[in-house]
Amino acid sequence: MAKSTDQSGTVIIKKYANRRLYNTESSSYITLDHLAQMTRDGRDFKVIDAKTEEDITHNVLTQIIMEEENRGQTMLPVSFLRQLISLYGDSMQSMVPQYLEASMEAFRRNQTQFRAAMEGAFAGGPFAELAKRNMDMFEAAAAAFNKAGVPGQTPFAAPSATPPATQSTDDLAALKEQMAALQDKLNKLAS
Repeated sequence: MAKSTDQSGTVIIKKYANRRLYNTESSSYITLDHLAQMTRDGRDFKVIDAKTEEDITHNVLTQIIMEEENRGQTMLPVSFLRQLISLYGDSMQSMVPQYLEASMEAFRRNQTQFRAAMEGAFAGGPFAELAKRNMDMFEAAAAAFNKAGVPGQTPFAAPSATPPATQSTDDLAALKEQMAALQDKLNKLAS
């Protein structure tokens, strides 16, 4: 019986003649979707033909890419595929795998750095102060907009915590009317 993992921690997957995939680590049948998820999770696996014990990982990974592309999640542009096909049989063919691996590794590094930069950008970085200032300006504009039509208050005045005691019921009624009119406008914009 084959081991569930090899010395490097690689999970062994057996592919049977009936095209079923068997995960020797979990002792269960799996699908190509499971293998795709294992790849996304960073789990290393090796697919072997159960009868011949030939390593068919490359073929299975290519099959996963084909299924993903057929689902409408295309990542490989036609021009790239044409260029890749044209390199088969070319004198440069032997260099292409190393070049593609190095390019993907550089892309992954850049992707990680970009994500880290974006996470840090809004948590104390140079953009944090800009975001705070923009939010302050937005709140001031919203406060000014809300007060612009209210009798007895001037636009851009600092908001007060409590209404003045001298405010009459007429002013309160006018404010309610204005709020209802604004709510109607917002409802119309939302529809």
